[in-house]
Amino acid sequence: MTTYWLEHAWLGTHVEPGVTAEVRDGRLAAVRDGVAAPPPGAEVLRGLTLPGLANAHSHAFHRALRGTVQVGSGTFWTWREVMYSVADRLTPETYHALARAVYAEMALAGVTAVGEFHYVHHAPGGVRYADPNAMGEALVAAAADAGIRITLLDTAYLSSGFGEPPNRHQLRFGDGTAEEWAERASLLKEDGHVRIGAAVHSVRAVPADQLATVARWARERRAPLHVHLSEQTAENDACRAAHGCTPARLLADHGVLGPRTTAVHATHLTDEDVALLGGSGTGVCMCPTTERDLADGIGPAAALQRAGSPLCLGSDSHAVIDPFEEARAMELDERLRTRVRGHWTAAALLRAASQDGHAALGWEGAGVLEPGAPADFTTVALDSVRTAGPPPRLGAETAVFAATAADVRHTVVAGRHIVRDGAHTLVPDVPSALAAAVGALRA
Repeated sequence: MTTYWLEHAWLGTHVEPGVTAEVRDGRLAAVRDGVAAPPPGAEVLRGLTLPGLANAHSHAFHRALRGTVQVGSGTFWTWREVMYSVADRLTPETYHALARAVYAEMALAGVTAVGEFHYVHHAPGGVRYADPNAMGEALVAAAADAGIRITLLDTAYLSSGFGEPPNRHQLRFGDGTAEEWAERASLLKEDGHVRIGAAVHSVRAVPADQLATVARWARERRAPLHVHLSEQTAENDACRAAHGCTPARLLADHGVLGPRTTAVHATHLTDEDVALLGGSGTGVCMCPTTERDLADGIGPAAALQRAGSPLCLGSDSHAVIDPFEEARAMELDERLRTRVRGHWTAAALLRAASQDGHAALGWEGAGVLEPGAPADFTTVALDSVRTAGPPPRLGAETAVFAATAADVRHTVVAGRHIVRDGAHTLVPDVPSALAAAVGALRA
């Protein structure tokens, strides 16, 4: 058994000083407060310790776009062309190297579990690898090498638009039919650090008559099911033209919505859409830094939560990887839209970044500092130039509204120190690893 002494710990509702976390077999065996000094032999974590954070929506290879897509102007659709050019150059080997570095960057930011929305399945032109899941397995291995948990959301991507075949870039994304996608996805195996889920890329990428196949695959396995929803008004317009309804209504009519489903973005919704998502218990993953980077808009997060949708957070295109920025951005964007403050407390935003994010990825019982939970946690400095000054009892507010990823000092996954004193223990030089992996895709 390993014992950690937490100088301050956020226990879901408040910050408690002097807490011990006893770890056995990768889980929290006991959590005790009122421990004024570190017990003999305990690992000491100074600062504010939070449950491990969940990045519920990631496209690892988009990290290679950082900086390049911020040059000049453009739209989501011009950004997509640059994204395709990077996707065209991925191989299982280069994807593993990039994802390992990206997941290490996440660990440095306090992330202990990632939801990888994975759709680059095959070689360019759609040629199958000898191992049909070579690209997905590269991501699973990368997460293991970086020391974090992964939910591989294997994504059905079958068309370029309503009734349109895949374009030349998209051929490597597709399996032909939903049945062929299901056959390949069924070969993926779960492990201690791995969950397997499903995803519908979008209503434009999976024909309506094949949505139910993907939903049934996930339902039979009690697996999470994610879907990009109404990120762009153009998607809504095209769906109405093709089917006479919104994307949310189309998903509802084909059995995609429900408590195990998470809609990603959900930016441009009607009141009926909000009611459909909330009434079915469908979760929503907001990705504020990507949504503002691409000028997508501000989704109705507060209305969705009032309607019954649990919220979680993701970094999506990795314009930045900073779960504290995603959490505060959800609140601050809503303030800008409504000119009203205080839509979520710091505690509610931390729950979205931890417990509800883990639940959306199929890691039930994770994201809390409680006995029986996975021993996944992260410690934020309370003495940096950003966080110094407020009393520790306001640590949650300080973390959400002032801290950045640079303030993470420790990240522990399954009781193992992955980040210690701000340095990754498994990937010795994360910046160099990122530079090399991104450079390999530009060569």
